Amino acid sequence: MDYLLSIEHVHLPFRVTDEHALQCVRVLKAAGLIEASIVGSDVPGKDSVADIRAITGKGRVAIAHRRQGKPLP
Repeated sequence: MDYLLSIEHVHLPFRVTDEHALQCVRVLKAAGLIEASIVGSDVPGKDSVADIRAITGKGRVAIAHRRQGKPLP
């Protein structure tokens, strides 16, 4: 959830290559909070990349709830 808050005002689409951020993207995408494509690399030693295209309506609701101290729906 912290990562979702950190990208709230980032100009999208946004490319992610950091492994920790990629894990956050995977979780947020699986939860339906963002729209993103994640591509693995066929090159040994080269990490995956993700392109975050949007924060979904569900993601915006989650951000609003978090800011207001409410539990997530």
